[in-house]
Amino acid sequence: MGRHRKAAAPPAPAAPARAPHSPGPPDTAGRDRYFDALRAAALVRVVTYHTFGWAWAGLVFPSMGIMFALAGTLMAKSLRRPAPGVIRRRLRRLLPPFWFWGAFVVAAMLVHGWRPGGEIVHWIVPLGDPPGEAWAEQAWEIAWYLRTYLWFVLLSPLLLRLFRRAPVPVLLGSLAPVVVFTFAWQPPENRLGGALTDLATYLFCWLLGFAHHDGVLRRARPAAAVALSAAALACGLWYALAHQAEYGTYDLDENPLAQALWSAGFVTLLLYAKARRGTDLAGLARVRWLDRLVTVLNARAVTVYLWHEIALILAVPLTDLLWRVPACAAYLPLGSQWFLFGVCWLLLAALVPLCGWVEDLAARRKPRLLP
Repeated sequence: MGRHRKAAAPPAPAAPARAPHSPGPPDTAGRDRYFDALRAAALVRVVTYHTFGWAWAGLVFPSMGIMFALAGTLMAKSLRRPAPGVIRRRLRRLLPPFWFWGAFVVAAMLVHGWRPGGEIVHWIVPLGDPPGEAWAEQAWEIAWYLRTYLWFVLLSPLLLRLFRRAPVPVLLGSLAPVVVFTFAWQPPENRLGGALTDLATYLFCWLLGFAHHDGVLRRARPAAAVALSAAALACGLWYALAHQAEYGTYDLDENPLAQALWSAGFVTLLLYAKARRGTDLAGLARVRWLDRLVTVLNARAVTVYLWHEIALILAVPLTDLLWRVPACAAYLPLGSQWFLFGVCWLLLAALVPLCGWVEDLAARRKPRLLP
C-alpha cells in the first residue's frame, strides 16, 4: 500500500565535494471558508509530507481523509440534480488537468526509454493506477488519489441511496471492508487490489461527507459523537504503534486500517464542530494574505496536487546549481531540506499560473493566470 501514497522525500542536495545529486470558483462569496481552509491546509500538509517524509504528519493532520470527506459533502450536494449530469461534470473538471499533467509525465518517460503496453489506457481514464517507469515513480504514483476519487464519484449515486436508507448503520458499517481486508482477506497486489484497499480505507470519510450534508452529524448527541471519535482515534493510534514491525513504521500511509480509524475519528470531530457549532472562519478575511492564499489553493487544488511532486523533483537539480555559486554556497542553507521545501513552493508559484488555467477551461470558466 505504501507505493500508492507515500512518495519518497527527495534527497537533500549534496555539496560539490560529494556526488551531486474539487475546485470551486475563485470568488469567495457564498463559499464556506472553514471547508476552504481545511482543503488548503490539507494541500500544504501533503506537500510538506512529500518533502520531509515525517511519519507523524498523518497523525497531526490526516489530509487525505479530510479531502475525501469534503469531496463527499460536495458530491451529496451536487446529487440533488440528476446523477448522470453530475458525474459528467465531475469527469469534465477532473480529466483535462489530469491529461495536461500526464502528457508531460508520459513524454518524459518515453524519452527516458519507457515502452508502455495496453495499460496506458489508464492515462486516459484513471480507473486503475496509471502505468509508469520506476525512474519517474515519484511523479506518477500520486495519481492513486485521482483514481480513488473517480471511483467514489462513479459509486456515489448508489452509495448515497444506501446511506439515506439507514444513515448511522451504513456509516459505521463502512469501516467493515478495511477490517475484512486486514484480518480476513488481503486484496491482490495489483491495480484491482490497490483500488479496493484505497476505497475501503477512505469509504467512511466519503460517507461522512454525506452525513454532514444531510444533517446526520448535526443531530448526533455530543457525547456519542465525541466518544465514538475518541474510540476510533485510540484504536487507530494503537494499531499503528502496535504493528510498526509488520509495516516498518507507524506512518498511517503504510497501514490502511490505522489510517481508516484515525481519519474516521479526526475528520468526524472536524465536521461535527462545523455541524454543531457553525464554525465558519469568516474572520479569515481580516488576514488578507492568508485569505488570498486559501482562495488560490482552493481554486487550483488539482494543479497543486498534481504538480507538487514535479516541483520537488526539479528543486533538487536547481538547488545543486546554486552550489556552483560561491556566495550561495557560503550564505544559503543549500543542504537543508527546508531550503528544498522553499524552492518547491517557489516552483509551484510559477507552475500554478502556467498550468492552472486548465482547471478554468475544465470548469468552463474564462482562463486566468491566477484566480
